[in-house]
Amino acid sequence: MSQEIPYKIYLNENEIPSKWYNVRADMKNKPAPLLNPGTLQPLKLEELEPIFCTELAKQELDDQTPYFDIPSEILSFYKMYRPSPVVRAYCLEKALGTPAHIYYKFEGNNTSGSHKLNSAIAQAYYAKQQGLKGVTTETGAGQWGTALSMACAYFGIDCKVYMVKVSYEQKPFRREVMRTYGASVTPSPSMDTNIGRKINEEFPGTTGSLGCAISEAVEVAVSNPGYRYVLGSVLSQVLLHQSVIGLEAKAALDKVGVKPDLIIGCAGGGSNLGGLIAPFVGQMLRGEEQYRIIAVEPASCPSLTRGKYVYDFCDTGKVTPLAKMYTLGSGYIPAPNHAGGLRYHGMSSIISQLYDDGYIEATSVKQTDVFNAATTFARTEGILPAPESSHAIRVAIDEALKCKETGEEKNILFGLTGTGYFDLVAYQKYNDGLMEDYIPTDKEIEESLSKCPKT
Repeated sequence: MSQEIPYKIYLNENEIPSKWYNVRADMKNKPAPLLNPGTLQPLKLEELEPIFCTELAKQELDDQTPYFDIPSEILSFYKMYRPSPVVRAYCLEKALGTPAHIYYKFEGNNTSGSHKLNSAIAQAYYAKQQGLKGVTTETGAGQWGTALSMACAYFGIDCKVYMVKVSYEQKPFRREVMRTYGASVTPSPSMDTNIGRKINEEFPGTTGSLGCAISEAVEVAVSNPGYRYVLGSVLSQVLLHQSVIGLEAKAALDKVGVKPDLIIGCAGGGSNLGGLIAPFVGQMLRGEEQYRIIAVEPASCPSLTRGKYVYDFCDTGKVTPLAKMYTLGSGYIPAPNHAGGLRYHGMSSIISQLYDDGYIEATSVKQTDVFNAATTFARTEGILPAPESSHAIRVAIDEALKCKETGEEKNILFGLTGTGYFDLVAYQKYNDGLMEDYIPTDKEIEESLSKCPKT
């Protein structure tokens, strides 16, 4: 086993990026603008301000500024858990018998257990700076809700979380972490909001979706003075904050002279993938380097691989702006699987545009194959990965095995977005042989897409 590259490649505290990178600034084809669903005109700042914090709304609309300074208060918070390491997966490589070199950027080394804290602390900071009472949000598997509740506790503001019902029931411990940090947590769709009641009436017994939870959180935000809505993925402002992942990963690999041939990330709404690939795809956009980038999504919610690139609502209740993205239709509700935070009907406008322009590839994987990869990783690398992260692990293993067949020594980098210690119900079902794969039919997807707005 070669020891030329250390197991863990660390940056020091002073090497944490001081600026976020806005990949849109280097994109020749900019992501299509958000539209007002009433007028079908691009949204203006004053139209977003009742929903988002003003500074976050400015970041959302800015596709020209390449770098944004990270405020000192956020940098101070980052230093509690950043920089996070890039790890060489020597034990996994040995188990696979592959000549490939596998690296992963580990974002689970904080109390929230995932990369979500990178944006949560930023959004809570801007809410505090604006003098707001609190924020509302949705969460799928619970990582975002956990991160936001932690961030809000740090800045002393209120946090109301609408958690997808299936995850609320499957992951009670994640829910209790949120409550410990002071957040209120409501299973979605609930009977507490007009939209929740409507969804429950239209889909009796539904286990919910991120689209449903978004609708409820937005309704509560706009109907309560002093509150704003915040989102953990999809939005351009979130991918901006998450660029700290990729900036650190690139700096760490540059330190040891490694250039990744292949970069792999799980894809639900796009926050982790967008953050991980940001500086690398920036080089591609500027014509400086070439990389192969793969977005991995669940076969049960395949927005990139089976959706359409059209304008659609970001939520099930159709109260949000319209975004041009790869979508399965805002009314699409995935099967109650264990993909957790990847249960979203659409994809980030940035990721969608990059995919449409051919800068990234996409593939979908089945749930049982994902957990097979997760157990392999846990047994070799000693970390129990989150189900979301395990989608990337699945494809990283597959690509490493291809290298075994060809003898190529490729450098593979993937994002380990978080840990799976609150996802043990899913692991139990897999270990007991009770986990099933669900793949939607073409008819189901076509029916959902037929309800997309005509623009």
